[in-house]
Amino acid sequence: MLLQEVKEHVFKLPPSDRLALVSAIIESLQDRPVARGDRSGAIQRMRGLLKTDQPAPTDEEVAAMLEARRRLFGYDSLSFR
Repeated sequence: MLLQEVKEHVFKLPPSDRLALVSAIIESLQDRPVARGDRSGAIQRMRGLLKTDQPAPTDEEVAAMLEARRRLFGYDSLSFR
């Protein structure tokens, strides 16, 4: 997959998945893996990036987002867990 294709897919992901991807990329670039506690701290610091004035999505909207992600990446309903 070309870099441009990866970028196009990334921008279609929900913010929480993009943050998880950033964390995984940073971890892959470090000399040592990030410990679980360190990762939790980083996630807490990044939560401010997700704050918004918009209401939380409804269950139906979340289900639609998950289904779109599954179709995009070819996941079945069990491989998401």
